[in-house]
Amino acid sequence: MKNINIKLIVVALLSISFGFAQQTPASKQSKTIAITGATAHIGNGTVIENSLIVFENGKLINVADMSGVKLDLGKMDVIDATGKHVYPGFIVPNSTLGLVEISAVRATDDDAEIGSWNPHIRSLIAYNAESKIVESMRPNGVLLAQVTPRGGRISGTSSIVQLDAWNWEDAAIKVDDGVHMNWPNNFSRGRWWLGEDPTMKVNKNYNAQVTEVENWFNETKAYINGDKSPKHLPYEGTKGLLDGSKTLYIHVDDEKGITDAVNFSKAYQIKSTVIVGGYEAHKVADLLKRNNIPVLLQRVHTRPSQTDDDYDMPFKLAKLLTDKGVVVALETSGQMERMNSRNLPFYAGTTVAHGLSKAQALQLITQNPAKILGIDDNYGTLEIGKSATLFISEGDALDMRTNILTHAFIDGRLISLETHQTELWKRYSKKLESQD
Repeated sequence: MKNINIKLIVVALLSISFGFAQQTPASKQSKTIAITGATAHIGNGTVIENSLIVFENGKLINVADMSGVKLDLGKMDVIDATGKHVYPGFIVPNSTLGLVEISAVRATDDDAEIGSWNPHIRSLIAYNAESKIVESMRPNGVLLAQVTPRGGRISGTSSIVQLDAWNWEDAAIKVDDGVHMNWPNNFSRGRWWLGEDPTMKVNKNYNAQVTEVENWFNETKAYINGDKSPKHLPYEGTKGLLDGSKTLYIHVDDEKGITDAVNFSKAYQIKSTVIVGGYEAHKVADLLKRNNIPVLLQRVHTRPSQTDDDYDMPFKLAKLLTDKGVVVALETSGQMERMNSRNLPFYAGTTVAHGLSKAQALQLITQNPAKILGIDDNYGTLEIGKSATLFISEGDALDMRTNILTHAFIDGRLISLETHQTELWKRYSKKLESQD
């Protein structure tokens, strides 16, 4: 009897937990759509005040100043967006969206694999398209994400997804785009939970750990040049970095670590390298610019890492790097990273208050991440021939007070902006009315 009661309780809890299911993914675009009168923020620095945006079959076919275009709109679905703003869908890189639902529930946490060398592990196949966290991104305009693994020295392989899908196969727009590596730390802390001194100290094993990374790539080279028998999946996963088919994302923050990582990339002739985190990247900006290495910059809304840093250092890092000509995009990893991903546009807005123009800040979450992730041929800007992945906001999308979406489209499909949270808001906003 006790077992039966326990089962009933579990079923009840699951019913409550999943009572608000994910919105059904939108149907394929069936009719040409025209958006008229909006201020269009193209994503490449251009702004069209009185715009006409037309798309069909998921592709943009017209983006122009409405006053200079004569077009028969009679057979189109017309959205009058006068006084509103149109933006490309925002892109969040280096995210664990869809890989973890509740951190404290082990069964919903699938962002890391055991072991240290996992380049063959594919985050995409663990992506949960029905995550309630994923759907909560869309009302703020975050429509694309790079799903990224965590842990180990080489964490695994990321992929890029759109955030309105039935499953990971439908969601994927670029499969296995790159491999993520955690560069050794120059400094380390003792494990306080084991009674060790938590004070920051020089990592005496740094050189040995870098040598381990070099050995791994040397072994991969030897494997590639050999008979590949038996097949070695981790080396196979690393191979794409050496033949140029994949990007190497190096997660590193300190000045020496970034310098060593860049030199490592050059030594092994890795064609595409990206620095992720990059807290001290501004100190070696010339090196990054010279080697054409972009930066996925750490979460803007955080505290300075060092006691002698400027109090606003995290806020102005994007400005410091942009001024040096480094291609920068914003990422949101760190504490509560999945929930914070929805705040991506407001992180960009903070960089405006610390030196960037609104056009430059918008590029941090549209054109620049699209370039870095290798999807700029289809996403990131509102240009003819590209995907109709965009949204309409009542006001400035970088301001949390005015970023109020009325419509959002992914590949031309009109997607739902309802989420578990909006449903709860509607439910409880009527509570007092029902008690009258």
